[in-house]
Amino acid sequence: MVIKHLFKAALNWEVKSEEAYATQPRSLKSHGVSIEGKPDLEISAAKAFKGDPALHNPEDLLLSSLMSCHMMSYLYCCTKNNIDVVAYSDQAEAVLEVSPNGSGRLVKVILNPVVTISNPGMKALAIALHQEANQLCFIANSCNFPVEHNPRIVE
Repeated sequence: MVIKHLFKAALNWEVKSEEAYATQPRSLKSHGVSIEGKPDLEISAAKAFKGDPALHNPEDLLLSSLMSCHMMSYLYCCTKNNIDVVAYSDQAEAVLEVSPNGSGRLVKVILNPVVTISNPGMKALAIALHQEANQLCFIANSCNFPVEHNPRIVE
């Protein structure tokens, strides 16, 4: 049986005064996203696309979602296999290609998780579980580009 969950968000954008555009053209792409019961997000385009570099952009948020979802899936896999994870960090990268017509897409994400485990004898399994975590990750399963993993285990 398939279980469905619904997630909702609201986006708000409006034209600011014409004077604001003359001094801050980057504000054209800045907007807010609200999710009930959570702090609002201020979002803009990436700096490369004339957005506000001080704000998160959709590419940041997608990369963050993949990193976070993979970590949670990985921790689930480790718990099932009695691997005690002490620490987890990641320095991920997303590759965006822009076509001559202005369209673009992410073509690859590379996750670089560094995981500290308390049992050195489980190192090989701990590395292998990244593949299972990728198969379970809701966000990775929703992407049309590869999500690569370069895991490292620290004892």
